[in-house]
Amino acid sequence: MHSGRLIFAQLMDFLPLAEFRRCVARYQGEYKVRGFSCLDQFLCLAFAQLTYRESLRDIETCLRAMQPKLYHMGIRGRVARSTLADANETRDWRIYADFAQTLIPRARTLYGAEPLGVELAETVYAFDATTIDLCLALFPWARFRRRKGAIKLHTLLDLRGAIPTVVAITAGTAAEVTLLDALLFEPGAFYVFDRGYTDFGRLFRLTEALAFFVIRGKRGLDYARRASRPVDKTTGLRSDQTIVLCGPKTATLYPSPLRRITYVDGETGHRFVFLTNNFALPALQIAQLYKCRWQVELFFKWIKQHLRIKAFYGTSVNAVKTQVWIAITVYVLVAIVKKRLRLPQSLYTILQVLSVTLFEKTPIYQALAQLPDPAVEGDMCNQLALFDR
Repeated sequence: MHSGRLIFAQLMDFLPLAEFRRCVARYQGEYKVRGFSCLDQFLCLAFAQLTYRESLRDIETCLRAMQPKLYHMGIRGRVARSTLADANETRDWRIYADFAQTLIPRARTLYGAEPLGVELAETVYAFDATTIDLCLALFPWARFRRRKGAIKLHTLLDLRGAIPTVVAITAGTAAEVTLLDALLFEPGAFYVFDRGYTDFGRLFRLTEALAFFVIRGKRGLDYARRASRPVDKTTGLRSDQTIVLCGPKTATLYPSPLRRITYVDGETGHRFVFLTNNFALPALQIAQLYKCRWQVELFFKWIKQHLRIKAFYGTSVNAVKTQVWIAITVYVLVAIVKKRLRLPQSLYTILQVLSVTLFEKTPIYQALAQLPDPAVEGDMCNQLALFDR
């Protein structure tokens, strides 16, 4: 893989480029295109994500400064700000969305044995959304408030490895709960939601699909208790009940029994009520499953801090979706590299190292694992200590 090649080129070797070409052909991405291919666009924007470029001019300046190395990076076309802008406006964003979807199963396979924090063999997903603020003057199509623009990033996260399996980008005004209609529920899997997704009609559809859900209950729920089970209050549990809904609407939407669990967090003292359609797992395990949902919040925080999805290189819907999907592709790619090279470092550390080493010709494992040079290490052993400890 090495043979004196740039780290950027070695990194791109982990991508299934044959799948990328199929995605391009599916949407005719290079119809009447001359000189600057979809792969060139992808590589330029992936470079921008990895090196935290601020704008198209920033990307152009940095890459032109490395003009002799662009061919070895895989970029064949001439890099220009106007060319990149045109590509972001016209190349179908679904090319990059489909390509990201080809990487996600590979990452999930690699992380399938990751510990979950709960002793559970089934797959556990968390579904949530985050709002990305936009300037209304530059993005008039993304009206969210009277003087504010925004889009929403909806993500179904596999909690083993924090791999996004479903991603949807909608207007900021879209109701988050309606995105449940787009999900294909996996029988036997667990889906964890915040209380904003309380819609008993949609939750019953999940039950009919033979999947399980854990959701935080809202106050004022009209229900009748049918049975109670003993709980160990030293663990934070307060009750474990079987209930049926009694509201004139909710009873029709969800006619089956539900399980209602009350839990008090020993660290914060906060009281939580959980609803689930699973009656087999211990009550404490249900509470722990909901606690694992915090990973999706960390995922949103991480990508906002470490990838370029808050400042955009274009103002059209197509440009914004293209950039978000390429950012997700880079995230999944780094997760794959971490696992295949068996790197102990965090994704954050790997991204930081990549940001300053992409144009070096070091073997990628040596650069990312930060292995010491044996020769340097030997010389250091002969040096006197500067300070006594």
